[in-house]
Amino acid sequence: MIKVLVVDDSAFMRKAISSMLQEDPEIKVIGMARDGIEAVQMVQELKPDIVTMDVEMPRMDGITALKEIMQKNPVPVIMVSSLTTEGAKVTLEALELGAVDFIPKNLAELSVNIVKIKSMLIDKIKTIGKRGIVRKRPVSKTTEKQIEIPKEMPKVRTTGERKVGIVSIGTSTGGPKALQEIIPKLPKDFPVPVVIAQHMPPNFTKPFAERLDQLSHLHVKEAEEGESVKPGIVYVAPGRGHMRIKRRGIETYVSISEEKEEFIYRPSVDFLMFSVADCFPGRSLGVILTGMGNDGAKGCKRIKETGGRVFAQSEESCVVYGMPRAVVEAGIADKVIPLEEIAGEIINSV
Repeated sequence: MIKVLVVDDSAFMRKAISSMLQEDPEIKVIGMARDGIEAVQMVQELKPDIVTMDVEMPRMDGITALKEIMQKNPVPVIMVSSLTTEGAKVTLEALELGAVDFIPKNLAELSVNIVKIKSMLIDKIKTIGKRGIVRKRPVSKTTEKQIEIPKEMPKVRTTGERKVGIVSIGTSTGGPKALQEIIPKLPKDFPVPVVIAQHMPPNFTKPFAERLDQLSHLHVKEAEEGESVKPGIVYVAPGRGHMRIKRRGIETYVSISEEKEEFIYRPSVDFLMFSVADCFPGRSLGVILTGMGNDGAKGCKRIKETGGRVFAQSEESCVVYGMPRAVVEAGIADKVIPLEEIAGEIINSV
Protein backbone atom coordinates (compact mmCIF):
# COMPACT_ATOMS: atom_id res chain seq x y z
CA MET A 1 0.00 0.00 0.00
CA ILE A 2 1.43 3.38 -1.06
CA LYS A 3 0.73 6.08 1.55
CA VAL A 4 0.02 9.55 0.10
CA LEU A 5 -0.22 12.97 1.71
CA VAL A 6 -2.27 15.49 -0.33
CA VAL A 7 -1.36 19.16 0.20
CA ASP A 8 -3.57 21.94 -1.26
CA ASP A 9 -5.28 25.04 0.11
CA SER A 10 -8.37 24.29 -2.00
CA ALA A 11 -10.82 21.88 -0.34
CA PHE A 12 -12.14 21.00 -3.79
CA MET A 13 -8.67 20.06 -5.09
CA ARG A 14 -7.85 18.05 -1.97
CA LYS A 15 -11.05 16.06 -2.42
CA ALA A 16 -10.60 15.68 -6.21
CA ILE A 17 -7.04 14.36 -5.95
CA SER A 18 -7.85 12.10 -2.98
CA SER A 19 -10.92 10.63 -4.71
CA MET A 20 -8.92 9.83 -7.84
CA LEU A 21 -6.11 8.19 -5.93
CA GLN A 22 -8.26 6.10 -3.61
CA GLU A 23 -9.96 4.39 -6.54
CA ASP A 24 -6.76 2.34 -6.81
CA PRO A 25 -6.54 -0.44 -4.20
CA GLU A 26 -2.77 -0.03 -3.88
CA ILE A 27 -3.00 3.63 -2.81
CA LYS A 28 -4.10 5.04 0.54
CA VAL A 29 -4.44 8.79 1.24
CA ILE A 30 -3.27 9.02 4.86
CA GLY A 31 -3.69 12.77 5.29
CA MET A 32 -4.64 16.11 3.74
CA ALA A 33 -2.86 19.37 4.55
CA ARG A 34 -4.16 22.90 3.85
CA ASP A 35 -0.80 24.69 3.71
CA GLY A 36 2.96 24.24 3.90
CA ILE A 37 3.15 24.38 7.68
CA GLU A 38 0.67 21.53 8.04
CA ALA A 39 2.47 19.64 5.27
CA VAL A 40 5.86 19.77 7.02
CA GLN A 41 4.29 18.61 10.30
CA MET A 42 2.29 15.80 8.71
CA VAL A 43 5.24 14.47 6.71
CA GLN A 44 7.15 14.13 9.99
CA GLU A 45 4.23 12.53 11.86
CA LEU A 46 2.62 10.33 9.19
CA LYS A 47 5.71 9.24 7.19
CA PRO A 48 4.01 9.15 3.76
CA ASP A 49 5.63 7.37 0.80
CA ILE A 50 4.88 10.33 -1.48
CA VAL A 51 3.39 13.85 -1.30
CA THR A 52 1.37 15.89 -3.80
CA MET A 53 2.19 19.56 -3.13
CA ASP A 54 0.32 22.67 -4.27
CA VAL A 55 2.53 25.68 -5.05
CA GLU A 56 0.48 28.69 -3.95
CA MET A 57 -0.82 28.40 -0.36
CA PRO A 58 -1.29 30.74 2.64
CA ARG A 59 1.07 30.82 5.66
CA MET A 60 3.73 28.71 3.88
CA ASP A 61 3.89 28.13 0.11
CA GLY A 62 4.79 24.86 -1.61
CA ILE A 63 8.37 25.82 -2.46
CA THR A 64 9.22 26.73 1.15
CA ALA A 65 7.53 23.56 2.41
CA LEU A 66 9.45 21.49 -0.16
CA LYS A 67 12.77 22.92 1.07
CA GLU A 68 11.94 22.05 4.69
CA ILE A 69 10.74 18.55 3.84
CA MET A 70 13.88 17.80 1.82
CA GLN A 71 16.06 19.00 4.70
CA LYS A 72 14.20 17.29 7.55
CA ASN A 73 12.34 14.25 6.17
CA PRO A 74 13.18 13.65 2.49
CA VAL A 75 10.30 12.03 0.60
CA PRO A 76 9.25 12.06 -3.09
CA VAL A 77 7.15 15.16 -3.82
CA ILE A 78 4.99 15.74 -6.91
CA MET A 79 4.14 19.42 -7.44
CA VAL A 80 0.59 20.42 -8.41
CA SER A 81 1.41 23.16 -10.89
CA SER A 82 -0.28 25.79 -13.00
CA LEU A 83 0.49 25.33 -16.70
CA THR A 84 1.22 29.04 -17.20
CA THR A 85 4.71 30.34 -18.00
CA GLU A 86 5.01 31.66 -14.44
CA GLY A 87 3.84 28.29 -13.13
CA ALA A 88 6.52 26.64 -15.26
CA LYS A 89 9.30 28.74 -13.70
CA VAL A 90 8.14 27.90 -10.17
CA THR A 91 7.82 24.21 -11.05
CA LEU A 92 11.33 24.12 -12.52
CA GLU A 93 12.62 25.68 -9.30
CA ALA A 94 10.81 22.95 -7.35
CA LEU A 95 12.37 20.23 -9.51
CA GLU A 96 15.81 21.72 -8.82
CA LEU A 97 15.05 21.66 -5.08
CA GLY A 98 14.18 17.96 -5.11
CA ALA A 99 10.60 17.52 -6.36
CA VAL A 100 10.45 14.49 -8.65
CA ASP A 101 7.62 15.48 -11.00
CA PHE A 102 4.50 17.64 -11.45
CA ILE A 103 0.84 17.33 -12.41
CA PRO A 104 -1.45 20.04 -13.87
CA LYS A 105 -3.26 22.26 -11.37
CA ASN A 106 -6.32 22.70 -13.59
CA LEU A 107 -7.65 19.17 -13.06
CA ALA A 108 -11.14 20.54 -12.42
CA GLU A 109 -11.27 22.14 -15.88
CA LEU A 110 -10.25 19.02 -17.74
CA SER A 111 -13.41 16.96 -17.20
CA VAL A 112 -13.25 15.75 -20.81
CA ASN A 113 -9.89 14.10 -20.15
CA ILE A 114 -10.56 13.09 -16.55
CA VAL A 115 -10.00 9.36 -17.19
CA LYS A 116 -6.64 10.04 -18.86
CA ILE A 117 -5.58 12.43 -16.07
CA LYS A 118 -6.57 10.00 -13.34
CA SER A 119 -4.63 7.21 -15.02
CA MET A 120 -1.54 9.46 -15.38
CA LEU A 121 -1.74 10.58 -11.74
CA ILE A 122 -2.15 7.05 -10.38
CA ASP A 123 0.70 5.73 -12.54
CA LYS A 124 3.02 8.48 -11.28
CA ILE A 125 2.06 7.98 -7.64
CA LYS A 126 2.54 4.20 -7.81
CA THR A 127 5.78 4.25 -9.80
CA ILE A 128 7.48 7.04 -7.84
CA GLY A 129 6.05 6.01 -4.47
CA LYS A 130 7.43 2.49 -4.77
CA ARG A 131 10.80 3.80 -5.92
CA GLY A 132 11.28 6.30 -3.10
CA ILE A 133 13.99 8.98 -3.01
CA VAL A 134 16.93 8.35 -5.35
CA ARG A 135 20.06 9.35 -3.49
CA LYS A 136 23.18 10.40 -5.34
CA ARG A 137 25.78 7.74 -4.77
CA PRO A 138 28.92 8.86 -2.93
CA VAL A 139 31.90 9.40 -5.24
CA SER A 140 35.31 8.47 -3.87
CA LYS A 141 38.37 10.56 -4.76
CA THR A 142 39.64 7.68 -6.91
CA THR A 143 36.36 7.43 -8.83
CA GLU A 144 36.16 11.21 -9.12
CA LYS A 145 39.48 11.24 -10.97
CA GLN A 146 38.25 8.53 -13.33
CA ILE A 147 35.12 10.49 -14.31
CA GLU A 148 36.65 13.96 -14.34
CA ILE A 149 35.07 16.02 -17.12
CA PRO A 150 37.52 17.83 -19.45
CA LYS A 151 37.02 21.60 -19.89
CA GLU A 152 37.98 21.27 -23.57
CA MET A 153 37.59 18.53 -26.12
CA PRO A 154 40.62 16.25 -26.58
CA LYS A 155 42.67 17.37 -29.59
CA VAL A 156 44.05 13.92 -30.50
CA ARG A 157 41.78 10.98 -31.26
CA THR A 158 42.67 7.32 -31.51
CA THR A 159 42.81 5.94 -35.06
CA GLY A 160 39.61 4.12 -35.97
CA GLU A 161 37.66 5.69 -33.11
CA ARG A 162 33.97 6.10 -33.96
CA LYS A 163 32.99 9.66 -34.89
CA VAL A 164 29.54 10.82 -33.78
CA GLY A 165 27.88 13.63 -35.75
CA ILE A 166 24.94 14.36 -33.41
CA VAL A 167 23.78 13.50 -29.88
CA SER A 168 20.07 12.95 -29.20
CA ILE A 169 18.74 12.69 -25.64
CA GLY A 170 15.31 11.50 -24.53
CA THR A 171 13.84 11.71 -21.02
CA SER A 172 10.71 12.25 -18.94
CA THR A 173 10.15 12.04 -15.16
CA GLY A 174 13.36 13.10 -13.42
CA GLY A 175 14.74 14.46 -16.69
CA PRO A 176 15.20 18.14 -15.78
CA LYS A 177 17.50 17.23 -12.88
CA ALA A 178 19.33 14.61 -14.95
CA LEU A 179 19.90 17.04 -17.83
CA GLN A 180 21.30 19.59 -15.38
CA GLU A 181 23.81 16.93 -14.39
CA ILE A 182 24.85 16.34 -18.02
CA ILE A 183 24.55 19.43 -20.25
CA PRO A 184 26.54 21.88 -18.04
CA LYS A 185 29.46 19.42 -18.10
CA LEU A 186 29.81 19.50 -21.89
CA PRO A 187 32.77 21.74 -22.87
CA LYS A 188 32.38 25.00 -24.79
CA ASP A 189 34.08 23.56 -27.89
CA PHE A 190 31.75 20.53 -28.07
CA PRO A 191 31.94 19.69 -31.80
CA VAL A 192 28.42 18.39 -32.60
CA PRO A 193 24.80 19.49 -32.04
CA VAL A 194 22.71 18.08 -29.19
CA VAL A 195 18.94 17.59 -29.57
CA ILE A 196 16.69 16.87 -26.59
CA ALA A 197 13.13 15.59 -26.23
CA GLN A 198 11.96 16.11 -22.63
CA HIS A 199 8.30 15.35 -21.96
CA MET A 200 6.92 18.75 -20.89
CA PRO A 201 3.88 20.98 -21.50
CA PRO A 202 4.17 23.81 -24.06
CA ASN A 203 4.86 26.63 -21.59
CA PHE A 204 7.58 24.70 -19.80
CA THR A 205 10.17 23.93 -22.47
CA LYS A 206 11.33 27.50 -23.15
CA PRO A 207 11.95 28.44 -19.48
CA PHE A 208 13.64 25.06 -19.02
CA ALA A 209 15.96 25.68 -22.00
CA GLU A 210 16.75 29.16 -20.66
CA ARG A 211 17.63 27.73 -17.25
CA LEU A 212 19.92 25.11 -18.81
CA ASP A 213 21.52 27.83 -20.91
CA GLN A 214 22.39 29.82 -17.76
CA LEU A 215 24.08 26.77 -16.26
CA SER A 216 26.00 25.59 -19.34
CA HIS A 217 29.07 26.41 -21.45
CA LEU A 218 27.03 25.60 -24.56
CA HIS A 219 24.14 27.68 -25.86
CA VAL A 220 20.86 25.95 -24.98
CA LYS A 221 17.60 27.06 -26.62
CA GLU A 222 14.07 25.94 -27.38
CA ALA A 223 14.18 24.77 -31.01
CA GLU A 224 12.38 26.81 -33.67
CA GLU A 225 10.78 25.72 -36.94
CA GLY A 226 13.21 25.82 -39.85
CA GLU A 227 16.35 26.84 -37.97
CA SER A 228 19.70 25.25 -38.88
CA VAL A 229 21.14 22.64 -36.53
CA LYS A 230 24.69 23.71 -35.69
CA PRO A 231 27.57 22.15 -33.73
CA GLY A 232 27.93 23.25 -30.11
CA ILE A 233 24.26 24.22 -29.69
CA VAL A 234 21.69 22.31 -27.62
CA TYR A 235 18.14 22.27 -29.04
CA VAL A 236 15.24 21.47 -26.68
CA ALA A 237 12.11 20.22 -28.44
CA PRO A 238 9.13 22.56 -27.82
CA GLY A 239 6.30 21.05 -25.81
CA ARG A 240 3.64 22.12 -28.34
CA GLY A 241 4.51 19.31 -30.75
CA HIS A 242 7.13 16.84 -31.94
CA MET A 243 10.58 17.79 -33.20
CA ARG A 244 12.58 16.13 -35.93
CA ILE A 245 15.60 17.10 -37.97
CA LYS A 246 15.69 17.12 -41.76
CA ARG A 247 18.27 17.47 -44.52
CA ARG A 248 18.26 20.17 -47.20
CA GLY A 249 21.38 19.68 -49.29
CA ILE A 250 24.25 19.83 -46.81
CA GLU A 251 22.15 21.74 -44.26
CA THR A 252 20.41 20.06 -41.32
CA TYR A 253 17.40 21.93 -39.92
CA VAL A 254 14.59 21.66 -37.37
CA SER A 255 11.02 20.73 -38.24
CA ILE A 256 8.18 20.90 -35.69
CA SER A 257 5.00 18.87 -36.20
CA GLU A 258 1.79 19.10 -34.18
CA GLU A 259 -0.10 16.43 -36.10
CA LYS A 260 1.56 13.14 -35.15
CA GLU A 261 -1.20 11.76 -32.94
CA GLU A 262 0.17 8.19 -33.02
CA PHE A 263 2.90 9.32 -30.63
CA ILE A 264 1.45 9.26 -27.11
CA TYR A 265 4.15 11.35 -25.44
CA ARG A 266 4.85 14.96 -26.35
CA PRO A 267 7.39 15.86 -27.49
CA SER A 268 8.11 12.31 -28.67
CA VAL A 269 11.57 10.83 -28.17
CA ASP A 270 10.89 8.17 -30.81
CA PHE A 271 9.90 10.78 -33.39
CA LEU A 272 13.10 12.75 -32.78
CA MET A 273 15.40 9.73 -32.78
CA PHE A 274 13.89 8.29 -35.97
CA SER A 275 14.94 11.49 -37.75
CA VAL A 276 18.37 11.56 -36.12
CA ALA A 277 19.05 8.00 -37.23
CA ASP A 278 17.94 8.75 -40.80
CA CYS A 279 19.90 12.03 -41.12
CA PHE A 280 23.08 10.72 -39.49
CA PRO A 281 23.29 6.99 -40.33
CA GLY A 282 26.18 5.39 -38.47
CA ARG A 283 27.06 8.72 -36.84
CA SER A 284 24.32 9.23 -34.24
CA LEU A 285 24.38 8.71 -30.47
CA GLY A 286 21.09 8.16 -28.63
CA VAL A 287 20.96 8.65 -24.86
CA ILE A 288 17.93 7.52 -22.85
CA LEU A 289 17.51 8.96 -19.36
CA THR A 290 15.07 8.50 -16.48
CA GLY A 291 11.36 8.43 -17.31
CA MET A 292 8.11 6.48 -17.23
CA GLY A 293 6.95 4.34 -20.13
CA ASN A 294 8.95 3.21 -23.15
CA ASP A 295 9.21 6.28 -25.38
CA GLY A 296 12.58 6.18 -27.10
CA ALA A 297 12.90 2.41 -27.37
CA LYS A 298 11.83 2.34 -31.03
CA GLY A 299 13.94 5.39 -31.84
CA CYS A 300 17.01 3.84 -30.24
CA LYS A 301 16.38 0.66 -32.19
CA ARG A 302 16.43 2.71 -35.42
CA ILE A 303 19.69 4.37 -34.34
CA LYS A 304 21.23 0.92 -33.78
CA GLU A 305 19.90 -0.41 -37.10
CA THR A 306 21.54 2.49 -38.95
CA GLY A 307 24.91 1.88 -37.26
CA GLY A 308 24.72 4.38 -34.39
CA ARG A 309 25.27 3.91 -30.67
CA VAL A 310 22.92 3.94 -27.67
CA PHE A 311 23.53 4.75 -23.98
CA ALA A 312 21.01 4.15 -21.19
CA GLN A 313 21.00 5.58 -17.67
CA SER A 314 21.56 2.97 -14.95
CA GLU A 315 18.65 1.82 -12.80
CA GLU A 316 20.11 2.94 -9.47
CA SER A 317 20.55 6.54 -10.67
CA CYS A 318 17.06 6.91 -12.24
CA VAL A 319 14.09 8.56 -10.58
CA VAL A 320 11.97 6.19 -12.70
CA TYR A 321 13.61 3.26 -14.48
CA GLY A 322 11.03 2.93 -17.27
CA MET A 323 12.42 4.38 -20.50
CA PRO A 324 15.98 3.12 -19.90
CA ARG A 325 14.65 -0.30 -18.87
CA ALA A 326 12.79 -0.64 -22.19
CA VAL A 327 16.03 0.04 -24.08
CA VAL A 328 18.17 -2.25 -21.92
CA GLU A 329 15.67 -5.14 -22.01
CA ALA A 330 15.44 -4.82 -25.80
CA GLY A 331 19.20 -5.46 -25.93
CA ILE A 332 20.01 -2.25 -27.81
CA ALA A 333 22.03 -0.36 -25.18
CA ASP A 334 25.77 -0.28 -25.92
CA LYS A 335 26.41 1.00 -22.39
CA VAL A 336 24.38 1.33 -19.19
CA ILE A 337 25.85 4.26 -17.27
CA PRO A 338 25.32 5.98 -13.88
CA LEU A 339 24.05 9.54 -14.29
CA GLU A 340 27.23 11.22 -13.04
CA GLU A 341 29.30 9.44 -15.70
CA ILE A 342 27.08 10.07 -18.74
CA ALA A 343 28.58 13.45 -19.70
CA GLY A 344 32.08 11.96 -19.76
CA GLU A 345 30.93 9.05 -21.93
CA ILE A 346 29.24 11.43 -24.37
CA ILE A 347 32.42 13.50 -24.65
CA ASN A 348 34.49 10.37 -25.27
CA SER A 349 32.11 9.35 -28.08
CA VAL A 350 32.36 12.47 -30.21
